[in-house]
Amino acid sequence: MIRWVYAFVDRPRDRMAAAAAFWTAVTDTSLSAPRGEDGEFATFLPSGGEDACLKLQGVHEGNGSHFDLAVERPRALADDAVALGAEVVAEHGSWLVLRSPAGQLFCVVPWHREYRRPPVVAGTRLDQIAIDIPAEAYEAEIEFWTELTGWTVDRGSRPEFRVVQSPADLPFRLLLHRLDEPRPTSAHLDFACTDRSATREEHEQLGATLVAEHGHWTVMRDPAGGTYCLTARNPATGRL
Repeated sequence: MIRWVYAFVDRPRDRMAAAAAFWTAVTDTSLSAPRGEDGEFATFLPSGGEDACLKLQGVHEGNGSHFDLAVERPRALADDAVALGAEVVAEHGSWLVLRSPAGQLFCVVPWHREYRRPPVVAGTRLDQIAIDIPAEAYEAEIEFWTELTGWTVDRGSRPEFRVVQSPADLPFRLLLHRLDEPRPTSAHLDFACTDRSATREEHEQLGATLVAEHGHWTVMRDPAGGTYCLTARNPATGRL
């Protein structure tokens, strides 16, 4: 059973300060002390004392996201993932880095009794990890995440979306997005917004820029160069 989910904001190391300033502001968090061999990791700490579910990682290149699945027996879940078509990329003692069949990196880590999901913040909640998947790998990726998580899979608001719906007490669910154009699998984070337009304005005041407007979502770029989305979903329920 997946006990908790951590999402990562992965940004270039020389832009970690810009990423930290923006993401602490939009999630009402503070940043932990850096850790890692080169100070490349930090955690966003909720102001109300709830359990953290968002982390920052400085990477050598690129912008994106990945996530950790926290469980009581990481090795067992990693073995299940491999049996379903994933591959182990690296082992770090009690936790492992894996790659899904379509190429999405994720980690399997020990659960440290996290259970208090952060609340809605200023009419928004960061609650979705969207994975963009090439068409030829899409069906296999749906099957992989369905089997690995054991979560319910629903159709999304468009034919190219599938929602891998986590239990209500977990902070993130997965949105699987079938791409029309050929490009590598990648992930980004999505906010559910009570007022998408107002949230966009607030984020722009903090240094974000508009990339594109769509029917139910707005694509934004943060000050560190990474994209994310504002969606017209209810922050309390996660649904349109």
